[in-house]
Amino acid sequence: MYWYCGKLIESKTLELNINDPGLLFGATVFTTLRVYDHSLDHSLTNWKAHCSRLQLTLQTFNWPEPNWNFVRQGAEMLLQHFPVIRITIFPDGREWITGRLLPANLTEKQNNGIIAGLAKPEFARSLPKHKTGNYLSPWLAKNNGQAVNAEEAILIDNEGNWLETSTGNLWGWKDGSWWTPPLEVGILPGIERSHIIQHLQNRQITIQQAPWTPQLVKEFAAIAYTNSVVEIIPIHTVHQPTGSLEYNPKHPCFLELKGLFLP
Repeated sequence: MYWYCGKLIESKTLELNINDPGLLFGATVFTTLRVYDHSLDHSLTNWKAHCSRLQLTLQTFNWPEPNWNFVRQGAEMLLQHFPVIRITIFPDGREWITGRLLPANLTEKQNNGIIAGLAKPEFARSLPKHKTGNYLSPWLAKNNGQAVNAEEAILIDNEGNWLETSTGNLWGWKDGSWWTPPLEVGILPGIERSHIIQHLQNRQITIQQAPWTPQLVKEFAAIAYTNSVVEIIPIHTVHQPTGSLEYNPKHPCFLELKGLFLP
């Protein structure tokens, strides 16, 4: 089941023209959101923020906007069956909306953390400030990490600085402050990243937005990644060529951020 061009379609296949740039080049933009309480208007769903980010990318690429009424209608149809909705927009304004379930063992991962692996620099995302259908690099990074039992990949630049994970933004705790890489290093402005920053600033909690150098990452007591679907997941081990780093997945610092997602 999916929504395409104003229609709900019961099928596992989508027919595209063989010359469609979305098929040939990954020329699409998308956003993935988690629907809370079956409502696009729930504050945690962040519907407006997701649509605004899509609009900004479409304007940057000089692509026409979709029929937003169709987008909303399709999302409303699919949220009746799925808690996670992905909205994809083609260069000509066509909308394609799909749904899926929450990841398996999500609560266990949120409570106990996961293993991550350091990716090679060449796996950094293209057009990192935008979510595009050209997602081959992070997909390869995450799949290659499975060789060392890693469930996430941490993307890095040519100097070895940590940027983001293959699916989310990074957070670290050190010296009583939260740290996250700045947008200027070339990372996605995640919806949950913005949500967390706004919350911490409102609570007058210090946030350090600075590059995550190979030295800095050794100094964190705890680290995690966030996105709109998984909320926040601690990382207890990071495998890297120079040796693994260990972090505390049950650090008290996580209570503040996990509280953001409580009803």
